[in-house]
Amino acid sequence: MTRNTDGLDIRVVGGGVIGLTSAIALAEDGHRVRVLSREAAGATTSAVAGGLCWPYRIQPYERAVAWSVRSLRVLTALAHRPEETGARMVTGTMTDNTTDDGAGAPEDARDGAEDGLAAWYDAVPGLRRARAGELPGGCASGWRARVPLVDMPAHLRYLARRLTAAGGTVERREVGSLEEAGAGADMVVNCSGLGARTLVPDLDVHPVQGQLVIVENPGIEEWYVAAGTGATDTSYLLPQPYGLVVGGTARENAWSREPDPAVAEAIVARAARCFPELARVRVLAHKVGLRPARPAVRLAAERLPGGVPCLHNYGHGGAGVTVSWGCADEVLRMVREVQEGR
Repeated sequence: MTRNTDGLDIRVVGGGVIGLTSAIALAEDGHRVRVLSREAAGATTSAVAGGLCWPYRIQPYERAVAWSVRSLRVLTALAHRPEETGARMVTGTMTDNTTDDGAGAPEDARDGAEDGLAAWYDAVPGLRRARAGELPGGCASGWRARVPLVDMPAHLRYLARRLTAAGGTVERREVGSLEEAGAGADMVVNCSGLGARTLVPDLDVHPVQGQLVIVENPGIEEWYVAAGTGATDTSYLLPQPYGLVVGGTARENAWSREPDPAVAEAIVARAARCFPELARVRVLAHKVGLRPARPAVRLAAERLPGGVPCLHNYGHGGAGVTVSWGCADEVLRMVREVQEGR
């Protein structure tokens, strides 16, 4: 796209990864952007995310894969500057066998019969079947790939700096309504995540609780995931600079943000069945995040009662990081359509 020369005053509601990337796309296109966020970026659900670039618990699949492929390209480029951006390229294994705890991807994920992600598997450079010696104990088969793994606290700080450099601002305040957010503005972009449940209101938005444990890394350098479609208990290892992220859970409509000690113990025990060195690691922290799920991502335009255009961009489930840049491109395209009166 060519740069916009007739910038609008735009308010972006929500300061997580979806809000910040949308705001950056708009600010770098010449719009005057202000992000309104109740919480600092480091306190949002995005900060708890494991940060693996791979679509998970998001629909519609076809659009989600297109957004994910766009984000894959952006994050791969950012991984050339890991200390600045928080993004690194890391090799790992996505298992496609069903483990004895019910986790695991479909038997042949490339076929996409169950999860619809065939186009994603085709788009990931170098993705291939894992050889027997590359699989952890108890795992029969899987896929090997090198994809971005994002240190989310560092990445959110990078996004905030990039937004400021583009002329955007962030205002810490709670928004009572979208009409309030749009007062005096030309447009509102609603990236409120789980907050959309009351702000829109949209009762289709609901939490999928994810609990994880951060442990001292015993030397694991690759990521590993066994997380089947619809599984309540999952298993994944994500080596981050601040420790090894061990997960996890995916519990529909669970609102608590308090870590459950018994759940944490079960998470580590599941991982230790495949990686015995985890049985005696030191725990550094416990985290719980609420994924903003919806039957389908809402990426659509409407006019608020006062007449201000509003673009909705929420309901990304467990794939906010993975689809963020692709959805930001869609937001930018939709803003231009509104400008042109389509």
